[in-house]
Amino acid sequence: QVQVVESGGGLVQPGGSLRLSCQATGSDFGTALLGWFRQAPGLQRELVATETSKFGAEIANSVRGRFIISRDNAKNTGYLQMNSLKLEDTATYYCRYIDSRVIAWGQGTEVTVSS
Repeated sequence: QVQVVESGGGLVQPGGSLRLSCQATGSDFGTALLGWFRQAPGLQRELVATETSKFGAEIANSVRGRFIISRDNAKNTGYLQMNSLKLEDTATYYCRYIDSRVIAWGQGTEVTVSS
């Protein structure tokens, strides 16, 4: 059983930055696919970014140039650096972990962009 825990959400003004963290207990973290998704009220969950150590990162068009996905395998932790935040970035952000045996989601962390 892999546990995934997100953290780092909060309230930020437009143009500000936040860094989200995703810590997973999986023993195959180094080769796992990490993904960040978000879901705003009343909308479907959407992909923000994915990353593997082998193939690198993919970023959604809506956040490209503003968000950066990364990981620290030694800490079993993934990150989503969010810069130049906009009102429309307000959502609950979820981390998804996939390795050869399991798919696991975190409980989400809320990000509110508001002046």
